[in-house]
Amino acid sequence: MIDPELAALVDVLPVVDLNDIQVARDAFEQLITSLSAEIPGIDTLEIEDRLVPGHLDDPDVPVRVYRPKAPRNPPVPGVLHIHGGGFMIGSVEAEHAGAALMAVDSGAVVVSVDYRLAPEHPYPAGLHDCYAALTFLHAEAGGLGVDPARVAVVGASAGGGLSAATALLARDLGGPPLCFQMLQIPELDDRLDTPSMQAFVDSPVWNRPLAVISWRAYMGELSGAGDVPVYAAPARASDLSGLPPAYISTAENDPLRDEGIIYAMRLLQAGVSVELHQFPGTFHGSAMVTTAAVSRRAARETAVVLRKALGVEREGAAAS
Repeated sequence: MIDPELAALVDVLPVVDLNDIQVARDAFEQLITSLSAEIPGIDTLEIEDRLVPGHLDDPDVPVRVYRPKAPRNPPVPGVLHIHGGGFMIGSVEAEHAGAALMAVDSGAVVVSVDYRLAPEHPYPAGLHDCYAALTFLHAEAGGLGVDPARVAVVGASAGGGLSAATALLARDLGGPPLCFQMLQIPELDDRLDTPSMQAFVDSPVWNRPLAVISWRAYMGELSGAGDVPVYAAPARASDLSGLPPAYISTAENDPLRDEGIIYAMRLLQAGVSVELHQFPGTFHGSAMVTTAAVSRRAARETAVVLRKALGVEREGAAAS
């Protein structure tokens, strides 16, 4: 059952259609722009667009860096922010407000990565770009004023899946360390066989048919293959030990619900500290209805959880 405050607005929410990818991208950017209000505290940030070296022989990666002008207790934490969009849509521009608010509230340096999108750039392009951004954050920690021992990765939806994959890749390559991973409504499992994925075929914003298109685009030539890399679909990883502590949130009426819950349970079984929160009455992307009490509660909680993980004690204005 959908929360009454959310149900009242379902009919005015956008209908996502990934069959025409350019139309979908344009519509998403317009939607986010229309929802973006004035950003409290943005004048306290230095914001810079940069190109950082790609992973291995990949092209340079665009990132947007949010730095506090007057950092509290430097060096400050760092956050790698990875946007969602089913691996196919989204951008740092669309995530500008969220990334800026995160930087204001946490006092961290936030690096938002404009990774390459499917289907033009299937796996591993997007993941490589995220890992390159993480490498940059650590390599330039001194110049950015970042404490390399306090770097987290944060992502929602496909961004949550890429965040989990980035943590796996960093662990296995002995790469830049992460102190925390925040996976919100994450897209983790290409097998599409959980009960929630089977049940939610026409749920608002995101549903099974869209998930099928999303994974097919992201996998490219790997689509339908039996031997899918765990870095493409983290739910396939057999060993989750040694990963950073995690916060995972899921939405009740979301096809991705069960894969998020299962991943959290498997992390716990592997000895990783996890906080799991299943928000009742919600659906995928319902947080965009910011007036609903459950959306406000989720926003407050995630802000508090991230600050605690980064060792930031102050209660920020953006979370109130």
